[in-house]
Amino acid sequence: MKSTSFRNFFTRRWQGQVPLTVLLWRDMLGVGTLINLVATALALALLVQDGHPALALALHFAPLPYNVFLFATLWRSPHRDVVSGAIAAAWLAAVTFL
Repeated sequence: MKSTSFRNFFTRRWQGQVPLTVLLWRDMLGVGTLINLVATALALALLVQDGHPALALALHFAPLPYNVFLFATLWRSPHRDVVSGAIAAAWLAAVTFL
């Protein structure tokens, strides 16, 4: 049952069945940003504890596939406008490079 709901989460977004406001504000800016902040904090904590830099870098970039997925689903949305597209692009750049 869990794998079905997990698959349904991604499928609904990819097929444009999730409202743009939910996709942009909750999924991307809310949950996506939180996931990235946690990954970055853990990577920094690993570096402070003299962890291997490559492992810290991998941990920092671990959410990247999910970030790209969120960006792509928003970009594919039939309801996307210029503002939401610009916010999504800026968010993706920020969470990737900062």
